[in-house]
Amino acid sequence: MNNNIDKLNEVLNFIKASFVGKDEIIDLLGISLVARENAFLLGPPGTAKSAIVRALSNAIEEGKNFEYLLTRFTEPNEIFGPFDIRKLKDGELMTNTNGMLPEASMIFLDEIFNANSAILNSLLLALNEKIFRRGQETRKIPALMFVGASNVLPEDESLDALLDRFLIRVRCDYVNPDLLEQVLLAGRKLELTTTEPPKIKPSEIIQLQNEAKKVDLSSVRGPFVNLVHSLRNTGINVSDRRAVKIQNLLAASALICGRTEAVLSDLWVLKYIWDTEEQIEILSGLIDTIIDKDDSNMAHPQAKFNKIPNPEELIKEVELLTSQWEDGNLSFEEQNVVKDKLRYVQTRCGWIRNETHKEHLLTEIEALWHKMLQAV
Repeated sequence: MNNNIDKLNEVLNFIKASFVGKDEIIDLLGISLVARENAFLLGPPGTAKSAIVRALSNAIEEGKNFEYLLTRFTEPNEIFGPFDIRKLKDGELMTNTNGMLPEASMIFLDEIFNANSAILNSLLLALNEKIFRRGQETRKIPALMFVGASNVLPEDESLDALLDRFLIRVRCDYVNPDLLEQVLLAGRKLELTTTEPPKIKPSEIIQLQNEAKKVDLSSVRGPFVNLVHSLRNTGINVSDRRAVKIQNLLAASALICGRTEAVLSDLWVLKYIWDTEEQIEILSGLIDTIIDKDDSNMAHPQAKFNKIPNPEELIKEVELLTSQWEDGNLSFEEQNVVKDKLRYVQTRCGWIRNETHKEHLLTEIEALWHKMLQAV
C-alpha cells in the first residue's frame, strides 16, 4: 500500500482512539482532506468539534494552522491580516498575512455563520477558489482544507452560499452514554501520554490529492448519475458543479482504502451532502439501498454504517429505561446513568422525520421524565 496512505490512516486511527464515538466525523475529515474539499460540522457545544479538528491540524507536520471563532463583529484584519504599515508608507496597499488565514495549511472557522458582509465575499472566494483577494492584491492560499462549524444551520438566505462552499456536512452529537467511561479513559490517556503522535507532511497530503485525481471512477459513474437524478427528484439540490466535485469524494474513499478504482460502496459519502437536517434520512435511505448491493471486501469502514436511528429500537430503549427506573432499586449514580441515557435517546429523536413515530417517542420520553420528577 502507498506509504502516504499508511501515514494518513495512522493519523486518523490515532485521533479515533483519542475521541471515542467520533469515527464517522474523523473518517469524513480524512476523506475531505484527500479530496481537497471543505467540511462542515453541525452540533451543540461540547461535542469535541474544535478538539478533533485541532488534533488533525497538529498532525500535519511543518504545516501552518489557522483557527478562529467568528462573531458578527469580526473584521477582515482578524482573518486575513492587517495592512503592512511599512509598505503603506511607500504607497503600496499590501496585507501582512503572517500567521493568518492566507498562509495556513489547515483552516478551522468556528461559528462560521456569524460571518458578516465585511468578510463574506473574501471568505467565499477563499473557500471556493483557494484565493485571497484584497483590492489589487491577489494570491493563492496553500490551504489543504477548510473546516467550518456551527451550532445551527443558517437562517439568513445570504449565508446559503457560505454553506454551499462546504461539500461535506456532518452532524456532531454527544456520545452515547454507554461509551462515557471509554470517553473519560481516552481523554485521560490523551492528557498523560508523552508519546509523539503520528505525523504527515503537507507535501505528502498533496501527493495523495494528486493520486486521487487518477482513481478510476468508470465502474460507479452509471450508478452515480442515476443516484443524482433520484436525489433531484426528491427535492435534494445537486447542482452540476456539486456533482462534479462529489467525484473527488468518491476517489478519496477509494484511495484511502488502498484502491485505484472506485466501487459501489464508495457512494456512501453522498449521505453527507444534505442542505437541511430533514434530508439526512432521505439520503441515508436511498444510498444504503444502493451500497448494500456491493459485496466488495475492500469497502470503506464507514460504508455500511447507518447513523439514522430506528424508531422501534429507540422505543425499546425508552421501555427498558422506564422498567429500570420503576424497579426502584437504583442507586443515586445509577439514576443519573438512566437520565443520561434518556437525554441521549431524546437527542436521537430529533433525527426521526416520521412525525407519528417521533410524537409517540417524545410522549413516552416525557412520561418517563414526569415519573422522575415525581420521585424527587
